[in-house]
Amino acid sequence: MNKYHFIFDKTKKNKRLKSIFLKKYKNHPPHLCKIIVVLGGDGFMLHTLKKYQKYNKIFYGINRGTFGFLMNKFKTYDIEKNISKAKLVSISPLEMSATTKTGKTHSNIAINEVSLLRQTRQAASLQIMNGKRILIKKLICDGVLISTPAGSTAYNLSVSGPILSLNSKKLAITPISPFRPRRWKGKIVPSSSVIKIKNLNIQKRSVSAVADNVEVRNIKNVKIIINNSIKFKLFY
Repeated sequence: MNKYHFIFDKTKKNKRLKSIFLKKYKNHPPHLCKIIVVLGGDGFMLHTLKKYQKYNKIFYGINRGTFGFLMNKFKTYDIEKNISKAKLVSISPLEMSATTKTGKTHSNIAINEVSLLRQTRQAASLQIMNGKRILIKKLICDGVLISTPAGSTAYNLSVSGPILSLNSKKLAITPISPFRPRRWKGKIVPSSSVIKIKNLNIQKRSVSAVADNVEVRNIKNVKIIINNSIKFKLFY
């Protein structure tokens, strides 16, 4: 039998499950287990993946939240049976380097997506580049989202972005409520791309950048790449 480390989000839904699982299985320390079992929602899973990244373990998520795009549906208390039917997937996160209008630089990783969002009632004015090539010179919009394949069925899908297969080696660039040009639907680019986004009107049109659930406000520009030196291993 595999050795497991269980992590439970602190919700009413999990109280009974926690009691049952910990009676059925020994809860090994994370550095001694083979698989980390996470019970919660997507936000809790994202937090856990980053927190326990240093242990280089396999993660198996059980959905106890609202959406659960990164999680597996709860079916039985038999973890061994569930995992025997799952496939191992390895994903690398986006790395966001965001520079604010005061010149400070913040770096964060994102497993699902990096989103740029307007901070005020005024629409954002953005320029998007892939390396040295301009993808769109001026986009007036509520924001723009850069999604990994793992995140393509989450926020990206809700703003009509494309669904990417996990082995596609692609990223989706999807506008959020584009005003001008209204017909621009976004772009699918290789995962090797270096995406640069510039706020064209820092003073009047403030923009924030969010890497999964970590926000940086009043950004001047953002650089986004895939960090292939980091691998998250998940059972789906």
